[in-house]
Amino acid sequence: MSTGTAQAQASELDRLAEDVRRDGICIIRGLFSSDLIGEWAEAFESLWEDRRSRPGVLAPREEARFYLTLPWVAPFSNREIFANPVILGVVQRVFAQDFDMVQLGADVSLPGSQFQPIHKDFQHIFPDMITPLYALAVNLPLLPVTEENGPFQMARGTHALPRAEAVAKIESGEIALESFCSEPGDVMIRTPLALHRGTPNHTDSPRVIAVMGYVMRWFNTANVHMTIERNYYEALPQDIRTMLRCDVVETLEEPEPERFTNFKF
Repeated sequence: MSTGTAQAQASELDRLAEDVRRDGICIIRGLFSSDLIGEWAEAFESLWEDRRSRPGVLAPREEARFYLTLPWVAPFSNREIFANPVILGVVQRVFAQDFDMVQLGADVSLPGSQFQPIHKDFQHIFPDMITPLYALAVNLPLLPVTEENGPFQMARGTHALPRAEAVAKIESGEIALESFCSEPGDVMIRTPLALHRGTPNHTDSPRVIAVMGYVMRWFNTANVHMTIERNYYEALPQDIRTMLRCDVVETLEEPEPERFTNFKF
C-alpha cells in the first residue's frame, strides 16, 4: 500500500468514526463481496431450520421476531469479517482504548412482525449523565433489506441525549426515526445506546441481519456469549485471540439456551 493510499484510508476511517460519535451510526457500502455474504446466507438457512426446532435456543423479540447466537464454525468464523481492518479501524477510533468482540448473532424478522417499541439495547452507566460510547454493534444484512421486509430504524444523535429528551424530540418530529435499507455486503456500525426499533416484515420471507458486538474491555456482557473450539482459537494470531471474549472448548456441543433476552431500555 502506498503512503498516499494509506493516508486516504486513514482519513476515511477517521470520517466514519466521527459519524459514529456524532450520529451514533455509519454505513459502509459494499465492504464485502456478495459471494462471501451469500455463503453466510446459505449456511444460515440450514442453521435456522435446525434452531427453530430446538426449545430455548431462540430469544424472542416480540411477535415473529427472534435473536440467535451463531456457531463459531465456517463460514461464520471467517476472520476476514469479524477482524476486518476497516471495521476494526472504525471501532478502534471510536473506543480509543482496549476492546473485545463479545457477540456473533443474528436478528430474524419473520412475516407478521410488527414495530418494536423504541428502545436502547444498553443503559447509560450514569442515568443523569451522557455515557461515552462503550458498545458498538456491526450489522451485516444477509439479503437485501428493503422498506417492505423490515428495515432497522434509528434516531440519529439520541445516544448523546437524556432518554426523556430524546423521546420528546422523536415524538415532536424534531428528530426522525430513519429507516436504513441495505444490500448484502454493506456494513452498518452503530451504537446500541441510540434509540431504535425493528419494523414490520410485510413479505413472505424472513429478514436476516447478522450482528457482531464489540465493547470496551471493562464492560461486563453476561447476556451475550461466544464459544470457540480450541484448535481454531489457538491457530489465530495473538492480537485476535486477545480481542475475543469467549469460552474455549475442545469440541462444540449442542447450542446453549439464549441469554440475550433482556434487551430493551
